Amino acid sequence: QVHVVMSGGGSVQTGGSLRLSCVVNGYGSTQKCIGWFRQAPDNEREGLASMFPQSNKSYYVDSGKGRFTIIKGSAKDTVYLQMENLKPEDTGTYSCATILPPRCPSVQRTLVNYWGQGAQVTVSS
Repeated sequence: QVHVVMSGGGSVQTGGSLRLSCVVNGYGSTQKCIGWFRQAPDNEREGLASMFPQSNKSYYVDSGKGRFTIIKGSAKDTVYLQMENLKPEDTGTYSCATILPPRCPSVQRTLVNYWGQGAQVTVSS
């Protein structure tokens, strides 16, 4: 059984940084794509970035470019989302998920097969 386990999140002031972590367990040794998503209040969930941790190949969509970096962890099937220079509009629920591998670059929520539990990020001005 696949488990996507997240940690991190919290509250920061504008300009601050946060790192979220994600570990995927139970997926086996097949190629997997791990991605990050965000849902701001009153908005749809949007993709930010994704990665094939086995090859360290990463992808970004527009919402995730610039201040967000997806990083491969040293532990198996672990990725991080490093967020810099955070702004109030970055406030929302952040989720990690496994994405169907052929669609990894698109980071689309409709192509997710397993979701993490989500983490709240609040950026105050």
